[in-house]
Amino acid sequence: MAKTADIVWSNCLKIIKDIVEWQHYKTWFEPIKPVELKGNVLLIQVPSQFFYEYLEEHYVNLLAKTLKRELGKDARLEYRIMVDSGNSSNKPLTMDVPANNIKTYSNNEMDFPLVINNPVKNPFVIPGLKKMQIDPQLNPIYTFDSYIEGDCNRVARRAGKTVAEKPGANSFNPLVVYGGVGLGKTHLAQAIGNEVKRMHPHKVVLYVSSEKFINQFQDHSRNNAINDFIHFYQLIDVLIIDDVQFFNRAERSQDAFFAIFNHLHQSGKQLVLSSDKPPKDLDGLQERLLSRFRWGLSADLQMPDYDTRIEILDRKMKNDGLDMPREVVKYVSYNINSNIRELEGALISLLAQSSLNKREIDLDLAKKVLRNFVKTSSKEITIDTIQKMVCEFFDVPYDKLLQKTRKREIVQARQISMYLAKAFTKNSLKTIGEHFGGRDHTTVIHSCQTVKDLMDTDSLFKENVMELQQKVQLAAM
Repeated sequence: MAKTADIVWSNCLKIIKDIVEWQHYKTWFEPIKPVELKGNVLLIQVPSQFFYEYLEEHYVNLLAKTLKRELGKDARLEYRIMVDSGNSSNKPLTMDVPANNIKTYSNNEMDFPLVINNPVKNPFVIPGLKKMQIDPQLNPIYTFDSYIEGDCNRVARRAGKTVAEKPGANSFNPLVVYGGVGLGKTHLAQAIGNEVKRMHPHKVVLYVSSEKFINQFQDHSRNNAINDFIHFYQLIDVLIIDDVQFFNRAERSQDAFFAIFNHLHQSGKQLVLSSDKPPKDLDGLQERLLSRFRWGLSADLQMPDYDTRIEILDRKMKNDGLDMPREVVKYVSYNINSNIRELEGALISLLAQSSLNKREIDLDLAKKVLRNFVKTSSKEITIDTIQKMVCEFFDVPYDKLLQKTRKREIVQARQISMYLAKAFTKNSLKTIGEHFGGRDHTTVIHSCQTVKDLMDTDSLFKENVMELQQKVQLAAM
């Protein structure tokens, strides 16, 4: 029976299977397709340029020996390299590599021209270093230790840790982290990269914003070097792309990223992506890309709650060697609830004002500084509103607040209510007293003084009053 390409390659695989490790066999030999046999020349098809170069670098001798056993000493191997054209309606682009290294191409309908330049240029090269000793573009201050965990980010943070521990060998590939401005997407993405570098020094990690990726693609396109660009990115072990929503204005960059994504994912490499929205809500991105974003895990980041915001400020102050009164930390944490960036910005502004004015940081300074961060009050707080807040806080019946009783918890709740009514409303002492069962203004004065005295001597009492003040301020926004 005459030999065919299928028969020859099948016989070669029987030999190769017994020599190389099973995983390596599945990764590097199973994807190969025999195409044509012409005399003693076997043409095989491989998925990519990178695949071809890996075979030539690691298995060329094995391939040569097995092929000679089948076709004789003059046997030769040639490659047909497949390149994703980025358009499912077109035929795949193929590149034939004969034994004499003269490359020929087919299918001119591809989305962008293919130009082979060797060696592949590294857009992040550091002068004097070897090809893959690239700058990962990571900021060393972004670590998991400095990324405070809370209910707002627990799933994303723990998924990130899993990815860093086993990049490419986990079910979170790709890991898509999404959330609003200033909620820590970049911090978490770079923390993953830094942790991979710490735990797996041999891994090639690269963090890049989508805008930089697009600019690089356009530069390579103008220089007819798109294949260099794609080939470089296909060599990365852990690729982190920030703000992928900006791909919506770069159709051809999406084509290139699609090819890179496919290769990395199929090669067991890790992808980490961030965006301002979940994949299903990203407009202007190709559906084939969005479907791949949904292959792994999408985890959202939300605004930290009050306790987490306090912890974030505490950690930042500790790292910077700073100290602030506890009441100020709580005041800032309570009032800045838009995003983490503004929270840290408020702290920096507070420290700057303290330094410039040569005064200690206190609650009055904090209130002054936070006027630039917190919207001015648009609601008028009433005595009734304050009473209900205090009753809810201390779990005291509203009607008991107005009655004559000597129960300590009722008396203190009433005194704090009067104190807050004086501080946050424009009502006279007489009017405030009337709202508490017809008491006179002297009772209000006495109550306010009692609250001030207790705040100086009882830390728990002071903490309760501070928290109630913050609640009233929040209600006024």
